[in-house]
Amino acid sequence: MKPNYLATVPPRVSEAAWGGGEQASSGPTEVLTISQMADKSGLTPRALRFYESKGLLAPAREGRGRVYTQTDQRHVALILKGRRLGFTIAEIGQMIAADVGTAASQSLKMTREKCLEQIEHLEKQLHETTEALAELRRIQMALSQ
Repeated sequence: MKPNYLATVPPRVSEAAWGGGEQASSGPTEVLTISQMADKSGLTPRALRFYESKGLLAPAREGRGRVYTQTDQRHVALILKGRRLGFTIAEIGQMIAADVGTAASQSLKMTREKCLEQIEHLEKQLHETTEALAELRRIQMALSQ
């Protein structure tokens, strides 16, 4: 299905809070309906409305419908990345605030500290998972004999 182009908005050049941000093209910017955004992101419309209720998204309104600009689409990508990396809604909110330039330097410091904490947490989980896999392989080998 082809995306529905509801309107055009001026492009914005910005760097995403976690690097890997893309620069907007010089042409008209695609906006998506909530259904299109859900299809594109793999989220449900209900999840998108939930993230909006938590202040992580602020899609524009066109009549009764929501429209997601490139900025909103980038924020959805940040939300997905943040959730995948184990960050809380509040922490993702701080990272989105950094993306739009409204975060204080103190919250950016906390975000960097939280990144380090999350790295340590994931490394611990990886170590524990590796040990569990080794134990299961030993059990499986013993059962195979």
